Amino acid sequence: MTNATDPPTVRARVAELAAARISTWQEGYLRDRPKDVAALARLRRGAGRDAGQLPDLWTLVDTTALHARLDGVRPLGEEELVRAEDALHAALTLWALHQQSRPTRMHRPHTARRPAGLGAAVRRLMPPDGIDEPVRKRLVRAGLAADLTSLSQRLRDLVVLLRRADIPLDYGLLAGQLYAWQWPAGADRVRREWGRSFHARQEHEHPAPGDNATTNNTVSSPDRDKDAS
Repeated sequence: MTNATDPPTVRARVAELAAARISTWQEGYLRDRPKDVAALARLRRGAGRDAGQLPDLWTLVDTTALHARLDGVRPLGEEELVRAEDALHAALTLWALHQQSRPTRMHRPHTARRPAGLGAAVRRLMPPDGIDEPVRKRLVRAGLAADLTSLSQRLRDLVVLLRRADIPLDYGLLAGQLYAWQWPAGADRVRREWGRSFHARQEHEHPAPGDNATTNNTVSSPDRDKDAS
């Protein structure tokens, strides 16, 4: 059992870093800030691709914070850093694809009242009183991926569906799960988390205030085609 004085796990640090980076880009993108629009355009080209294939993204997928020496926290090993970098690359690039041309926040923190994990997001693609079997099979297929690259490719297909439906996802949570996935027994643990998220009772089957195209979640942007390429 952990308590408030325990140092954060590597998974938690990866999740926090992903959420912080995405939140900054997201707000800038929705306000049509050129540097953030450009960052999103660069990032989304990496969705579903191995981190090592795209040196252009190394400055954006910045793991400097994970190298920092923190009181009471041991330095991370090389394997931890590599897996953290790969998880961040996957999460950030998938968010960029999800956010493309959307006027609302596609990264939204998960809460018990408003679930935003992968399973819950996929469930929202389906009718409240039934299961869309092809969509369910996409989630199952993602869960059976053999490695992080193939997992990212399969998640990319789900993200495209979520984008079309304006359904947000907690990309900090996802980044932490992608980090955990890469360790022995990690895939089983993450699959169980996705399954629980999918089957959990949701207070809101329909968009809650702040979801999708609402005043709380939308930032006016005059150019909806700014990143259509």
